[in-house]
Amino acid sequence: METIDTVQLRLTALWVALMLIYLLGDVLRIFSGDFKAGEIMGSQVTQPMWLGIAALMVIPILMIILTMTLGQGANRWLNIIVAVFFFLFNLVGLPTYPSWYDRFLLVVSLGFNVMTVWYAWKWQ
Repeated sequence: METIDTVQLRLTALWVALMLIYLLGDVLRIFSGDFKAGEIMGSQVTQPMWLGIAALMVIPILMIILTMTLGQGANRWLNIIVAVFFFLFNLVGLPTYPSWYDRFLLVVSLGFNVMTVWYAWKWQ
């Protein structure tokens, strides 16, 4: 019988929390009126752009599954690489969000990324 490592559970929980933070930001953006359907930052969004956004947002969902199924070695490095990617991606995007709630949620997500890297790095 396989056992699930405590670190696997922590990393999985961090990816779930990250997804919920992203979804909460989207919901607040819609309800606050900061969202215009079909536009991002005043530009019309094309189908290829929507596909790219969908692919980007599927990554944390995949990380939930992969963290629970991959072996420790691959799992450790994949978590580090993907968390660093999202940290840098969101850090670069942080100044483009005018709302305080978005910036707050992004800072929280950066913290989750740091925790993910920390737990994966220390995983023995």
